[in-house]
Amino acid sequence: MEVKTSLLDNMIGVGDMVLLEPLSEDSFIENLRNRFDHNEIYTYIGSVVISMNPYRSLPIFTPDKVEEYRNRNFYELSPHIYALADEAYRSLRDQDKDQCILITGESGAGKTEASKLVMSYVAAVCGKGQEVNKVKEQLLQSNPVLEAFGNAKTVRNDNSSRFGKYMDIEFDFKGDPLGGVISNYLLEKSRVVKQPRGERNFHVFYQLLSGASDDTLKKLKLDRDFSKYNYLSLDSAAVNGLDDAANFRTVRNAMQIVGFMEDEVQSVLELVAAVLKLGNIEFKPESRCNGTDESRIKDKNDLKEMCELLGIEQSVLERAFSYRTVEAKLEKVSTTLNVSQAYYARDALAKNLYSRLFSWLVTRINESIKAQTKARHKVMGVLDIYGFEIFEENSFEQFIINYCNEKLQQIFIELTLREEQEEYVREGIEWTNIEYFNNAIICDLIENHQNGILAMLDEECLRPGTVTDETFLDKLNTICAEHQHFESRLSKNSKFITDHSLPHNCFRIQHYAGKVLYRAEGFVDKNNDLLYRDLSQAMYKANHSLIKQLFPEGNPAKVNLKRPPTAGFQFKASVGTLMRNLQTKNPNYIRCIKPNDKKASHIFTDSLVCHQVRYLGLMENVRVRRAGYAFRQAYEPCLERYKMLCKQTWPHWRGPAREGVEVLMADLQVPAEEFSYGRSKIFIRNPRTLFSLEERRRQCLQDLATLIQKIYRGWKCRCHFLLLKKSQIVVSAWYRRYAQQKKYKKIKSATTVVQSYTRGWQARKLLRELKYQKRCKEAVTTIAAFWHGTQARRELRRLKEEARRKHAVAVIWAYWQGLKVRREYRKFFRANAGKKIYDFTIQRIIQKYLLGMKSTVPSMSPIDKSWPARPYRFLDGVHTEMRRIFHHWRCKKYRSQFTEETKAVYEEKLEASEIFKDKKALYPSSVSQPFKGDYLEISKNPKYQKLNSAVDEKVLLADVVNKINRANGKGTARIFLLTKNSVVLADQKTGQVKASVPLPDLTSVSVSTQSDGFFALKLKEGSASAIKGDFLLSSEHLIEIITKLHRTGATAADSEQLNIDISDEFLVQFKHDKVCVKFIQGAPKNGNSVSCKRKNNRLLEVSVPTTS
Repeated sequence: MEVKTSLLDNMIGVGDMVLLEPLSEDSFIENLRNRFDHNEIYTYIGSVVISMNPYRSLPIFTPDKVEEYRNRNFYELSPHIYALADEAYRSLRDQDKDQCILITGESGAGKTEASKLVMSYVAAVCGKGQEVNKVKEQLLQSNPVLEAFGNAKTVRNDNSSRFGKYMDIEFDFKGDPLGGVISNYLLEKSRVVKQPRGERNFHVFYQLLSGASDDTLKKLKLDRDFSKYNYLSLDSAAVNGLDDAANFRTVRNAMQIVGFMEDEVQSVLELVAAVLKLGNIEFKPESRCNGTDESRIKDKNDLKEMCELLGIEQSVLERAFSYRTVEAKLEKVSTTLNVSQAYYARDALAKNLYSRLFSWLVTRINESIKAQTKARHKVMGVLDIYGFEIFEENSFEQFIINYCNEKLQQIFIELTLREEQEEYVREGIEWTNIEYFNNAIICDLIENHQNGILAMLDEECLRPGTVTDETFLDKLNTICAEHQHFESRLSKNSKFITDHSLPHNCFRIQHYAGKVLYRAEGFVDKNNDLLYRDLSQAMYKANHSLIKQLFPEGNPAKVNLKRPPTAGFQFKASVGTLMRNLQTKNPNYIRCIKPNDKKASHIFTDSLVCHQVRYLGLMENVRVRRAGYAFRQAYEPCLERYKMLCKQTWPHWRGPAREGVEVLMADLQVPAEEFSYGRSKIFIRNPRTLFSLEERRRQCLQDLATLIQKIYRGWKCRCHFLLLKKSQIVVSAWYRRYAQQKKYKKIKSATTVVQSYTRGWQARKLLRELKYQKRCKEAVTTIAAFWHGTQARRELRRLKEEARRKHAVAVIWAYWQGLKVRREYRKFFRANAGKKIYDFTIQRIIQKYLLGMKSTVPSMSPIDKSWPARPYRFLDGVHTEMRRIFHHWRCKKYRSQFTEETKAVYEEKLEASEIFKDKKALYPSSVSQPFKGDYLEISKNPKYQKLNSAVDEKVLLADVVNKINRANGKGTARIFLLTKNSVVLADQKTGQVKASVPLPDLTSVSVSTQSDGFFALKLKEGSASAIKGDFLLSSEHLIEIITKLHRTGATAADSEQLNIDISDEFLVQFKHDKVCVKFIQGAPKNGNSVSCKRKNNRLLEVSVPTTS
């Protein structure tokens, strides 16, 4: 059985504002707040849905919710946008009524999301099939494309629609979608060239730069860096929760689903890139010889790339930015453009290019999603258009947006009243006129053909002479001064002269939603929306496939000297067409409200919500709905809901539903003026009456619940008693059966026992007789056996005695022979026993010594010199040899752990020890320092890349040394490289090779005995390397350098052993002179460092600090 529900069940606050009591603005806001705090974001005003933006995901849009609201009465469940969508869809499908869903509200209130929810619900509940699913998918995927090109991040909304969209979805007679048609209104194209602080340009620019592949960007001549494009604001380029790269992939996929060809997608992206390039074109002023100012392009690179993208000759477009041609009848006049005019022409071209591209996209989508059949279609329109806008500074865009909202409010009131009146007439209820504010006077102020603001603006734009925003405002002050909804300080109406909140260059209009202050600056230019003919013709000359379609007026063969219609005129015509379209359809309204300006969940700002409630006219709507009857309901559900309040209708009413309701209302004694009977519904005038019925119903339901509980408990107890009674009978029957079975088994068991005892006695008696007979037979055999045994034992004893005597003789003989042998051996034993005992004792001591070594040997460390003491003096040689063998063995074990690199290092350290130990004072400090070899990482450091490439061999050592100058004893930094075959010295800064000495040319190396790092490389006389003489060098890694030199020289096949001369005084050959280098100890002047000083032409003295 289906459970009947109602809007009034489990209601949080009041689900329908028409029933709000008492009705005031404060109670209205408080009811919205109460429901918002409980996650109830939808509220009704009759058939109008109020939608609060929750700024978070709620679990109320699941497939289960779709099924819950499917084919249900509008007031049957709690308020939801699905209820309105289902009501509109069923009216279209079942009653053949064209529908329209009007979604209004300010930016950030959730209009776009509401339109998506409506379309997704309709797509979910309509028919299925391959072709139907394809149409539904195309309709749904048109949204991401239009959002990318028409939405932007604003201070109020991260995904704000900057254009108005009206979509007609066409259905067949079964309610399956066939296609659709999209109309767009007033794209905010000024956003292309300039965005307010904290806002972004249209999404597609950021999506293209973030999500396109590197190849695509290269083809489009773009860079990912947003800062390189003047048309993109940088302060809000990144938006939290918005993934531009992922959205770009979504848009590409949506365009493919909708039906865009790959070349069309590429053409669209090229135009988007061209707009970005266009913004980077900048101009500089130049003066001509005749004194006039003209402009020139600063950097032509962006212009060149843009022309390559669009297939335009660069010179043609460059001239169009510099000159303007004016045609009058048969004359042509060409004038130069100054810098400001050139920038205006650039921005006008960018705005027109983007807006025409957007219009082309809408047309292209319509070609893909339009219905293919010619038969009559049912239509559901979804209108998602800007809400009423009141900013700190309001201009032409806000003026025409608010004009559109005035028209929508006008048609809303008219259609709501008409719907009320039609229902009253249909139900036979007398209609009474309702007083309400008619905003037709405001619409007339704006759109009047003669004295309307738009008409005067067009007149100013078209008239000859000087036209400025000031002349337009003067005309308004003259003509509209007496209008009660127009205010200006410069008008003839003197009451606004002292109003300092009204600047001189502004005017104010009192809209239905409140007063709005408009700044007149920019009205004329934005209404003109002129694009110079030179630019149109330049665009038409492009080889790009799409550009010619976007600028047909540039065709020289179709030159039209007639001035194009103004933006205001076009928008007024579009709004008129939209209003006529809406008049032919049954309207359904969704009023969107945003709870706060912070885009945060769980925050409800009363002042902001109150402001939106006022300009949406929601209180006016409630008053219109309550002017007649606040609540109406069909007779069947009304009787079903309240029938328990009357004994005559409870529990079942057998007659017509209307008669049952009449009986019910008479029994409840409801005053006759509080309700009226229609043909199919009952109309209740005051919400208090409805709430009184609900209170009585709630009390009655409690009484009925108590009665149901009482009857249920009685029924449950009776059932329990009957079950106990039935169970007792069953238990008794089973027990009696069990007792008889037990008694029978007991008797049967006793009988069996008696029988077994009787049979046992008989068997035992027979057994005794048989045993007696058997014993008599066995007794004879036993006696005979015992006799034979006695005879056998006697014979055995005799034989044993005889054998014992023979064995005794043999034993005595053996003992005698042994005695004789021992007497002879005793003489031999006394002569050799001492030596045998000594050898045994010595062997035992050595065995004990060797076994004891197992637990007393020292650790495996080669440097551990401990060894256990010898236990006996005669083991002295063995003890020493064991120590030597053990040390050699553990050294071998330790060496087996080394890698080849470690072995080489230790071999170098060993060789250094052989060369310098006890000879060089610097040696002890180098023992703990590992030999690194390549201290400069020459193969990895890019600074020495040139030097590394110049040395072909593997570098064994790379370090920075100081080359000592014989003239002054000062050092110059050089890079010292050692390879297998040569020594290389190079400049530290440039890496240029200064000297390369083959190892065979080295004869010896001289060093001092002190702790200095000086060493001299002595070269073979007559060799090519010895032309400039020997090298006197200084290094911090002297020990490692000399060791590696010695090892490398020793391993070279064609070189002799390198001599190492360690002395505090040695000779060094400098070109043709020999200089003595002498090392002395003392306190140098420069701290603790070694200093070298020239004493004369033949002596260099090196002062080394004295080591403590």
